[in-house]
Amino acid sequence: MKFIVKKPKIFKTLSHLQSIVSKKNVLPILSNILIEADNNVLTLSSTDMDISIKESIDCNIKENGSTTLNAQIMFDVIKKLPDTSEIEFISNDGKILTIRSNVSKFSLSCLPKDEFPIIETKTSNAKKIKVNPNTILNLINKTKFAISNEETRYFLNGLYFNITSLEAKSNLTFVGTDGHRLATSCSTINTHIDEVPGVIIPKKTIIELSKLLSEKIDDIEIDISSNKIIFYIEKLTLISKLIDGNFPDYNRVIPKDNKNNLKIGRLNLLSAVDRVSTIANDNSPSIKFKLMKDLVNLSSINNENSTATEDLIADYKGVEIEIGFNARYIMDILDNLEGEEIILSFKDNSSPIIIEEKIVSENAYVLMPMRV
Repeated sequence: MKFIVKKPKIFKTLSHLQSIVSKKNVLPILSNILIEADNNVLTLSSTDMDISIKESIDCNIKENGSTTLNAQIMFDVIKKLPDTSEIEFISNDGKILTIRSNVSKFSLSCLPKDEFPIIETKTSNAKKIKVNPNTILNLINKTKFAISNEETRYFLNGLYFNITSLEAKSNLTFVGTDGHRLATSCSTINTHIDEVPGVIIPKKTIIELSKLLSEKIDDIEIDISSNKIIFYIEKLTLISKLIDGNFPDYNRVIPKDNKNNLKIGRLNLLSAVDRVSTIANDNSPSIKFKLMKDLVNLSSINNENSTATEDLIADYKGVEIEIGFNARYIMDILDNLEGEEIILSFKDNSSPIIIEEKIVSENAYVLMPMRV
């Protein structure tokens, strides 16, 4: 195998691939990137057996061939070469890969291609959609913060994704929850797509997908089957297993009778919560809201009896309510809303609340209260 490629081209691909490689894998081959050179197309692949990425690069291939090389070493070597470098890769036996650039030369130990797992892109009975990447990225960004990290509730360790059809249009919905808060975001596209039953995309896949979609790219294609989801992003293919579990019925979680509405400036509330929560800590993370006519009082007390309080003028005509929340959760939600004015809808002193933008929005957040 022998090929020549410019650093920026291969380094960008390596940055996509190396982040999914497990650093603690018991199988050495899963720490490697598969390198395949064939007919002026270089294909690089990596996998942790749950997520796989394949990406192709056009380059000058002198001799076809294949091998695998440790992902972290390959990434570090290429990263440290000058940005203007042309890099030559040579392997005569698949056991040693030589990397040359100007006066630099590295001879690196390899593992044969035969040991690398086959990355299967075929799906049976898959639903196929084509969509603007910014649509998916926005839905992810509005919901990913609420993904649970508790391994015991594995079915919450990802984002729920489904598609419903409305004649000539379709609704794409993403939902995340950790049991304390719920984030849901929906986008309507002017294309009819066959309905897709809900699937749960793992958190690691969501993180990698966010990075890829944040680059300037054309429309992407998605294949969804019962146990796998595939994203075709230009010359890159991201394949992921889905979480096998039952996501909670999020529509039942969203309160229907919260009639006490607090209308307030988002940034004013965010700043006030941030200030009052300064004394909060892991043992006492809560902040108390006291709602009165056209006024909300925020207060916090920690286990050392330090206190903080602040009053905010607001539009509120409901009953007097005192209720506590995790301060960090409140700020996460406020950070992910965009409108200048928001509405917090309350029922009583102990029920979950809804937080939405005042303007018509397809984002809704539910937050469970805490004892204070």
